[in-house]
Amino acid sequence: MTTGKFEVYTDKAGKYRFRLKASNGEIIAMGQGYSSKASCMSGIESVKKTAASANVEEIKE
Repeated sequence: MTTGKFEVYTDKAGKYRFRLKASNGEIIAMGQGYSSKASCMSGIESVKKTAASANVEEIKE
């Protein structure tokens, strides 16, 4: 079974970013720009911890 993955990369402004890709290669989430790779990795860990227990909230306009 193929799983999703986090990809870490540097954008054109030199900031570190991450994106979460589904097993089919589709991008399903993207992180903000971070000034250091360590901060970017911390952002990934935060998403991993928070997403599993996050509530789903429907917003109606």
